[in-house]
Amino acid sequence: MKKLVVIDACIRGEESRTRRIAGPILEELAKRYEITRFDLTEMPMEPLTPRTYAERAAGIIPAWALEASRTIADADRIVVVAPFWDMSFPAVVKVFFEHVSLFDITFTDNGRTCVGKCKCEKVMYITTRGMNIPTGDAREQGSSYLHALSELWDLGTVLTVAAWNLDYSTPEELEERIENTTRFGLRLAASF
Repeated sequence: MKKLVVIDACIRGEESRTRRIAGPILEELAKRYEITRFDLTEMPMEPLTPRTYAERAAGIIPAWALEASRTIADADRIVVVAPFWDMSFPAVVKVFFEHVSLFDITFTDNGRTCVGKCKCEKVMYITTRGMNIPTGDAREQGSSYLHALSELWDLGTVLTVAAWNLDYSTPEELEERIENTTRFGLRLAASF
């Protein structure tokens, strides 16, 4: 069975609108993929500091980061589930990627530039935005970050599944947007 990694940064847990969209999509994908899940809200991470930088330079990598890096490098598909947060996604997503971006695991170099080592062919980014900010808007940097990371790690195509303007919708509009976005994600999941 092919391998799928889910990276979940839904801080509001089960109350998350992003998880409401992701749930049915992940259920569908679970029929075809063996899923490994990283719930970032429960992981022992800290941002890069002088201490953690010195440890990393000395080859001291947290065991969880080494395992996650290898799991990501070996994944056939990756799904990132994260709400819109301060023009991107929650900082914990960046911290996670910072920890698992490991030389000779997720990327290496060829003497001229960095090249990816991951075997993933597609990434799905599932997100919700409270403001009226569609994917591709300059104020939305989550998708562009994942596109850049895909270039570094060689992750393949990045597909964004996003509902937006949710904070300024009536309850009926909110439900309709969530349902429409879930249907769109399920259509993408069929060939993911």
